[in-house]
Amino acid sequence: MLRAMQVRPATQCRWDIVSLGEVMLRLDPGDRRIHTTRTFDVWEGGGEYNVARGLRRCFGQRAAVVTALADNPVGRLVEDLMLQGGVDLSHLIWRKADGVGRQTRNGLNFVERGFGPRAAVGCSDRGQTAISQLKPGDVDWPSIFEQEGARWFHTGGIFAALGVATPDVAAESMAAAHAAGTVVSYDLNYRPSLWDGAGGQQRAREVNRSVVRNVDVLFGNEEDFSAALGFELDAVDEGFQKLETDSFKAMIERVVKEFPNVSTVATTLRTARTATVNGWGAICYHEGEFFEVAQTDVEVFDRVGGGDSFASGFIHGLMTGKGPQWALQCGVSHGALAMSTPGDTTMVTLAEVERVMKGAGARIAR
Repeated sequence: MLRAMQVRPATQCRWDIVSLGEVMLRLDPGDRRIHTTRTFDVWEGGGEYNVARGLRRCFGQRAAVVTALADNPVGRLVEDLMLQGGVDLSHLIWRKADGVGRQTRNGLNFVERGFGPRAAVGCSDRGQTAISQLKPGDVDWPSIFEQEGARWFHTGGIFAALGVATPDVAAESMAAAHAAGTVVSYDLNYRPSLWDGAGGQQRAREVNRSVVRNVDVLFGNEEDFSAALGFELDAVDEGFQKLETDSFKAMIERVVKEFPNVSTVATTLRTARTATVNGWGAICYHEGEFFEVAQTDVEVFDRVGGGDSFASGFIHGLMTGKGPQWALQCGVSHGALAMSTPGDTTMVTLAEVERVMKGAGARIAR
């Protein structure tokens, strides 16, 4: 039976969405390069957090994040940015800073936008961060899911890769969520740089295959399913940039056959024609059926966070009972709009998303 269609009533829950993950300080050189700039803009961002923030800011859902920060001026800056995003910080864990970051620190993420033939570049600095040291028992999950109540819980492969014990924390949180009847979603979000010093792709597959056995709704792209779970597409071109839809459907069917607990699988379809023009669409599997939004070309200002905004739009559609096709279109439209603005997180409104879903163009709205 599909858990995603058994979302707990809003009246029984304090939260519509709770996310677990790291929130970093993003440093953005704008139209310059990381290695030549003299100034940076700052934002907050993190794969799991971005989903909760999108649901709060664009879709008006009640959102909270479980995360940890080192208590110093950088951590307080990240807190201030999150407060502006409207996500509740009741479950933010503060760790004592040691002065120079030998034992605990806050994550930094340097990101430059691509343009034309020049791809986007990310350079993260997140070793020994506060949340990477989280361990089972540090968070009172029964209080969050049973006493406060949450309709949906979201985490992902980035969080699971951060530390020795973070996979165990993910499993602990999912077990508590399921015990309370909360839907669990997970974004594979494979990042080679996070696994290179921690067992590589083999360890990534061990962790993710274990965690996914506790997941209801699974997000990932073609590279995620291959690298993080070991499922290969029958036919892809160089760089995983273009896929055969039938081959991808066959791969998803293999995923849900091996992991029957997964009721829904959703993924973006992206063809990077240049850094600034991408083919953008999506496909999902839901209750034995496939639904698709065909790729169309979109112009990209800042691609980071597009997948997270897709996930938040898709979750909003399922959570509000709009059905998988509407949810898929909502996710695609929200993701496209989020990539039209700087930073990891959404800066658009529900009215703008609905306007794009109806096929409206970019003519000025007065």
